[in-house]
Amino acid sequence: MTNTVKIAPLDQALTFARRSPAHGGQIIAVTAYDEDVVTGIDLTILQSAPGEDPIDLVNRLGYAALQAAILAAKTAITVAACELDRPVDLTSEHIAVGTNYPEHAKESAVQIRPFLFPKYVTPTGPRADIPVTDGLLDYEVELCLVVLKPLGLEGQVQGGLILGNDVTDRAALMRHVDLKDPQSGKGFTTGKSGPGFLPVGDLFVVPRDLKAFVSDLDLQLSVNGTVRQSGPVTDWIWDLDEIVNQARAKRDASWAWREGTSKLAFSAKGEIPPRTLIMAGTPAGTIFHGVPGADRLSGAVKWLLSGRKKPLLAHVIEAYIARSLAQRTYLQKGDQVTIVVDRLGVLSNAIV
Repeated sequence: MTNTVKIAPLDQALTFARRSPAHGGQIIAVTAYDEDVVTGIDLTILQSAPGEDPIDLVNRLGYAALQAAILAAKTAITVAACELDRPVDLTSEHIAVGTNYPEHAKESAVQIRPFLFPKYVTPTGPRADIPVTDGLLDYEVELCLVVLKPLGLEGQVQGGLILGNDVTDRAALMRHVDLKDPQSGKGFTTGKSGPGFLPVGDLFVVPRDLKAFVSDLDLQLSVNGTVRQSGPVTDWIWDLDEIVNQARAKRDASWAWREGTSKLAFSAKGEIPPRTLIMAGTPAGTIFHGVPGADRLSGAVKWLLSGRKKPLLAHVIEAYIARSLAQRTYLQKGDQVTIVVDRLGVLSNAIV
């Protein structure tokens, strides 16, 4: 199946792609994306040093100068989408929000109240493989704000946009979650920070007006060609401004992770560093839909037979995990997870 994506006009946003090093590594200002072929202007000549990426160009030259350079170019190039790499370099510490979409909160059987947590993982490319685990692998399409310059405790929220798949091991998350207070965010860093658990899209977009641009976006994710998630970005509870404000308020908070703790991505100066992703949450349609009554009953029976040595809820969780593994409910080796969003691009990742 081929993918066609609408590209925003230059007076609304600058859209960038980057070829993989094996195909030359050029930075491209994208003007069209039709049937897996990207057309645009080669901006590599604007690099002041090898290795500069679109974030460097935007920060150094500014929106107006880049727009003028693109309009003045006389020759366009065409590139197969399969040659595109991750469009920008990113950090490995990100700020994420849970249950930020009411319908997703309902399907997860939790109260509708968003919460923050750190996600620690190096983002991978738009066609990178996602490693299968011995747990329960789930998907989450998300809009991600890319911080371009240090974002302090005050001031307007600005940045670029990229698509992300917030891959999750539900088994690891459930085993580490605070069952009395799931919305504390405890366990989420553990369940969402595995290697390869954050592929990002093939386009990086810098809107002229961030709020106006976001208002028309619709997220969509498919597994093996069947749509699983679909809905407007703005069905969220917290918008990007509120997510950042909540993060600012939580900058000193910590979450249990591995043998120690994790914190949100803030520098010693109290700033969110450039190239951090601020992940805005996912709409309904994930594989996880709460724990069914049958698993609660099975867990309760095992709890009684075990002499009540472990908490009841721990037995319920293990019953859910065991059944889900046996029935192959979650993503399996060979599955293909694809996200296509107009004006934001494509990522399509195989489970291996």
